[in-house]
Amino acid sequence: MDKPEVALDNCDEVYDFYLRHQQNRLAAKAAYGLLALKFRPRVTYADGAKEQVRALVRSDSRLVLAVNHLSQRDPYTVAAAASASALRPAIGRTRVLAKDELFLEPKRRERVDLMGGIPVFRGKNHGMRAVNAAGQRMMDVCAERMRRGDDLAIFPEGTCNLEDPTRLQKVGSGIGHIMSRAVKLGVRPVLVYMGISYGPVPGRETRASVYLDNPVTEIPEKPADIARLVAAGLQRAVDGAVARY
Repeated sequence: MDKPEVALDNCDEVYDFYLRHQQNRLAAKAAYGLLALKFRPRVTYADGAKEQVRALVRSDSRLVLAVNHLSQRDPYTVAAAASASALRPAIGRTRVLAKDELFLEPKRRERVDLMGGIPVFRGKNHGMRAVNAAGQRMMDVCAERMRRGDDLAIFPEGTCNLEDPTRLQKVGSGIGHIMSRAVKLGVRPVLVYMGISYGPVPGRETRASVYLDNPVTEIPEKPADIARLVAAGLQRAVDGAVARY
């Protein structure tokens, strides 16, 4: 399958490609495992969360993993934590939203594609009006991928938190729109919150504390209500990661 250039003026062809693209699942599991060995995140859970996540994965439920965003290291931390946690069986069928810049350099794109990346054209880079159509198509693709059996991982803050790593930034409505569209396609998505902390000194290369909160199966109908639910739940997960650092 020929890969189209990831560019905003080519977004229809880009999303046609990522609607069909399939990871090499065995290679993805191996790559995630190597990242777990390298980064060695400390993964902890809310009471009962490990068993709940494990049961959801076994039942083939559609998971939406919401993660706070602290640094460029976060995708590696998430991959390492997935490999070292109850999420491991979902590796290879999880799509990850990633900014379009990560798809520009060919070797990096190979790695992002292996991890299940779907490009996002951000308003902060291209202008809000310019990215509107691409954003709508991206959300449709995510919802359809979930209908076809994929899980989804999202950094719903949309940008790195450079102010206070203990307090979540504003959660955009994108995650709500994606989940709402998935519901309309017959999917019953389950929210899983993953909080990350790198300790009290921002930028220091330390082992991450990763905390998985209890999954949420009752999802509101309106995108704005979903976003508010995510904001509250993800803050609890961040609190858990900070407390267990």
